[in-house]
Amino acid sequence: QVQLVESGGGLVQAGGSLRLSCAASGSIVSIKTMAWYRQAPGKQRELVASVTNVGSTNYADSVKGRFSISRVNANNTMSLQMNSLKPEDTAVYYCYAAIVATTSIHDYPYWGQGAQVTVSS
Repeated sequence: QVQLVESGGGLVQAGGSLRLSCAASGSIVSIKTMAWYRQAPGKQRELVASVTNVGSTNYADSVKGRFSISRVNANNTMSLQMNSLKPEDTAVYYCYAAIVATTSIHDYPYWGQGAQVTVSS
């Protein structure tokens, strides 16, 4: 089976920093895209940042210049460095990966368990 395990998160003051990490494991053939999504209570889940296996990145407008996504392909890991955090960044952050497993020739979306990030004012 394939699973994504997240680590990091926590409580920080506005202007502070946090780093989230995600590790994919299992019967993995390849991972083209990894990403971070977040969801605040009462709001829809939104894409925060993504990175491809060739290093292409994109960010939500709300986090550009503050967040940085990276990955280590050899370890199937991904990180999100979050700087200059704002109270509106408070949400549950979910690791996402489009993974080709041994059971299929096509990729399939996998999700981590979620990590709480709380930014106090």
